[in-house]
Amino acid sequence: MTTLPSTLHNGLSRGWVELLQFARDKTAMIFTFSFPAILLILFGVIFGNEYNDAGVNAAQIFSASMIAYGIVSTAFITMGIGIAVDREDGTLKRLRGTPVTATAYFIGKWIFVATVSLLEVAVLLAIGVFGFDMRLPGDAGSWWTFAWLFVLSVISCTLLGIAASSLVRHARTAGAILNVPVVALQFLSGIFIHPITQLPDWMITLASVFPVKWIGQGFRSVFLPDSMTRFEAGGAWELGRIALALGAWCVAGLILSLMTFRWTGRRDG
Repeated sequence: MTTLPSTLHNGLSRGWVELLQFARDKTAMIFTFSFPAILLILFGVIFGNEYNDAGVNAAQIFSASMIAYGIVSTAFITMGIGIAVDREDGTLKRLRGTPVTATAYFIGKWIFVATVSLLEVAVLLAIGVFGFDMRLPGDAGSWWTFAWLFVLSVISCTLLGIAASSLVRHARTAGAILNVPVVALQFLSGIFIHPITQLPDWMITLASVFPVKWIGQGFRSVFLPDSMTRFEAGGAWELGRIALALGAWCVAGLILSLMTFRWTGRRDG
């Protein structure tokens, strides 16, 4: 009797397929990596000479903050659009008749998103370091913070992207639908505006509900000196609260994904 491949094996295989498809789509690669990079360069050049306080200027602050935008745009938007496309072109319907379970499909998607997000972060760090003299941390503790922050950020945004894909009725409108909340949250969360304390209190409170604010604050804690905490809403990096907030969104995203994921579109039943 032939033993069927395990869920993990199928998930790893799907992840490899996703990466190959992405690598062959040169347009997708260019826009995925270039858009956050272009925004960082623009913000860095326009506002780069502001602050210059404690050896840190605005360009370096944006270099740290924009990592959050890179992860959110790659994980949330790419995941949401990818599932919408797979559903509309029949990929999900075909996979449903194979040993590939929903869990294996999600594992494959997460491998793809995590890999692309890591490359996105590498591009943004390279711009920050070589273009704006941002300093990389020299201690293991900061890199450990970077590691768990990256993992929680990718997991939470990926799961939310899966859930958000259920809102998309047609793949051609997915980008427009999913970009609206992402761009709005970048402003609310102090990614495009710094310091976040410039925003009204109610906006900061609203931003604290969502993961983007915590992701940006977390990466600033890794790449900026502790003297910059006075520009944060809470006057501290609050790493414990960041971990709790992102962990909660991982759980919420998982629940929403399980509740909303469909193999077929609404018109297919």
